[in-house]
Amino acid sequence: MTARLVVLVSGNGTNLQAVIDACGAEQRDGSVLDAKVVAVISNRPDAFGLQRASNADIAAITVPVDGRSRAIYDGVLAHVVTEHEPTLVVLAGWMRLLSNPFLNRFPVINLHPALPGTYPGLQAPERAFAAWQAGEISHGGVMVHWVPDAGVDDGPVIDQEVVPFEEGDTLESFEGRLHQVEHRLLVSSISKALQQLSTGAA
Repeated sequence: MTARLVVLVSGNGTNLQAVIDACGAEQRDGSVLDAKVVAVISNRPDAFGLQRASNADIAAITVPVDGRSRAIYDGVLAHVVTEHEPTLVVLAGWMRLLSNPFLNRFPVINLHPALPGTYPGLQAPERAFAAWQAGEISHGGVMVHWVPDAGVDDGPVIDQEVVPFEEGDTLESFEGRLHQVEHRLLVSSISKALQQLSTGAA
């Protein structure tokens, strides 16, 4: 049965677009991502990811914060997500921490532009770039991980990939390579996550 994905976004949605494009399409390994994005939800009404969803005839839903506490907001969000009966919830540039009551209701994965144990939270690429400029590191990276609790970017890793710095790099050139890896890694990790869920390994 085709898996149902609900994707949460807060911004431009390039990773969302990669997922939309990959659903039902043949992947690099010859497999087909047997999944469908059934809803895209944003906390920001101006997030371009919502337009990407509309362009693909996918339900595009805004759940604004409107000053609500995290507990109340997450309760409202969980109700909206539940209506779409997701197999998996994908955080693709979702810029809010989710509480345990929400996370206990759905299997959730998150894309983060850093390697495990490095630069959790906001502005990870900027922090990695500054560390490279200071001679502290030689590479950054991308990971996709399960979100079992309210910890910040520290759940069990599904997959990761190193993104080396290159001579003459700017923040923009580094972020461009990160994005290329993000698009590929998120799609392949969704496939792995769905396989883990189907076998009870998640």
